Amino acid sequence: MTRQRESLSYRDIKNIVLDRIQGQIWPPNSLLPTETVLAAELSSSRLTVNRALRELANEGYLQRNRKAGTRVLSAPIRTAQFTIPLVRDEITQSGAEYRYSLVERRCILAPEWLTSRLNLCHAQSLLHLRCMHYANNKPFQYEVRWVVIASVPSIIDANFTEAGPNDWLVKHVPFTNIDLSFLASQATENIANFLDTVPGTPLFSTERLTWLGAAPVTLARLYFAPGYRLTTHI
Repeated sequence: MTRQRESLSYRDIKNIVLDRIQGQIWPPNSLLPTETVLAAELSSSRLTVNRALRELANEGYLQRNRKAGTRVLSAPIRTAQFTIPLVRDEITQSGAEYRYSLVERRCILAPEWLTSRLNLCHAQSLLHLRCMHYANNKPFQYEVRWVVIASVPSIIDANFTEAGPNDWLVKHVPFTNIDLSFLASQATENIANFLDTVPGTPLFSTERLTWLGAAPVTLARLYFAPGYRLTTHI
């Protein structure tokens, strides 16, 4: 009795296509066979082939066009896969002891600058939070955050005395888009007090705006203590 061939997974097909690209079977700028042809050759479904090619396109190996087909890029475009980092993990992975402190929590009406920035309705309610994160009891990050309550109503009942808002949001709100800015800033008197430095000290800071579909969720401004170093892997 002939044993039926097991169908390939989309990961198997990704590996096959990638091997052919790297082995110059499909050289740069060459056009791949259609999904229907590949599905027949690999005894797979067109849906599985589509997923494999779509992921390779997202990873920068292919260029896809509904009318023109799928083409091998002349030079793979490396894309950074971003996940929202947890400061707790960043600190503990460095070998330091993590400590968190809630500085302030209050409900406010959206200020005019933020209403304009997030395209909010006037007088929309926000949860405003200020937090400190420490590494070995030394200031590591000062966090200022605004959360749009209409986008995340359950945040009103969240308790941020033991863990920061970022921990809670990452677990409860699957963001769909993110706007991320890296900034060189100077410590104001208020920020300098929290980071145990002097006003005017150059600081590395980030601004992060996350969305759930078309709805803004949270804007966070993060200020790092002097000496902070950001490392990423692409």
